[in-house]
Order: sequence, then structure tokens, then C-alpha cells
Amino acid sequence: MADTTPIPSRAPLSTWFGVVLLFALFGAIALAVIGPAPRGNNYEKMRAENRVKKLKDARDEDAKALAGYAWIDKNKGTVRLPIERAMELTVADLANKQPAAAGPIATPEAAAAAGGTAASSPAPSPSPSPAASGTPKPTSVAGQHSNAGGQPAAAVNPPSEKAGTQPGTGASPAASAATASPSP
Repeated sequence: MADTTPIPSRAPLSTWFGVVLLFALFGAIALAVIGPAPRGNNYEKMRAENRVKKLKDARDEDAKALAGYAWIDKNKGTVRLPIERAMELTVADLANKQPAAAGPIATPEAAAAAGGTAASSPAPSPSPSPAASGTPKPTSVAGQHSNAGGQPAAAVNPPSEKAGTQPGTGASPAASAATASPSP
């Protein structure tokens, strides 16, 4: 019969030695990274003091900018004034201006008549036909009998216009008004 006892090898000893060496290397790297970092309450106090100092400096600069004169752009003649002086100048400027009276809003027909282009055109007929009115028939936009299908009312029932009444891409409003009015 053959001897079946395994022969011991030296691999387990070298494997354990490698694992211990890796742990030692990891510990050395951790100390090198964490070691120089500041610790304790002293670090947080220093950070808080730095933040307070930066905030105070920023507020002082802002107060100086609001209370002093300085050039913003010398070439354009733009200056920075103290806020109090700027308010005084604005109030004095507004006091010298007289408010303009608000006039009536000009309608397109009145504006065209004032221009003289549409003044020679005849007045529209007093009873326009229902098809040429440009007003769409009412459409239900909500409810179970709706024709909208979730779309706005203008998309469902756009106003009808006669063919050839809409100007093309190169037409100007004045040219389309002149061509639309019949000559006597």
C-alpha cells in the first residue's frame, strides 16, 4: 500500500507573513494621511474665527461701497455715488418732471384713418354675413360631449377666414390693408 500522508509545505507560513506585511503597510498609509490633520476643538474654533473675519471684511467693503464715491467706468463717465446722495438726486429729478396725461388708446381703425391710408376706403357693411364674421361657432371644451380631446378651444375650432385674406410671408401690414380695400 502506498503512503497517503500529505507532505507539509511552507506556503502557509509565507502567506501569513504577506498578510501581516499588508496590514502593516495599510496602517502606515493611514497614519501618513490622518496624522497631519488637525484635531480637537482648536481646529473648529480657528475655522469659526476665519469665517467671522471674512464676513466682517465683506460687510466693511459693502458699507464702504455704499457710502463713498468711486469710478465704475472712467471712459463712459459712470460713477458710484453714496446711496443717500443717489436717493436725493432721484427725488429731485422726479420732482422736476411733469406727469403726462394719459390719452385714449387708439384702435387699429382709428390709427389707420389718422394715417390717411384707410380714410378713403368705404365703411364696412352694417350687416356682415355670418360666414365672414371670423367668429367661430361655440364648441364644448369640457364634459362628456367635448370635441376638444384635451386641447385648448382655439386648437379645436380656429376662426374661419376667407382664402386669400391672410398676408404672405413677405407682405407688410400696410400693403395688405391697401390691397384689401376696394377702390371706388
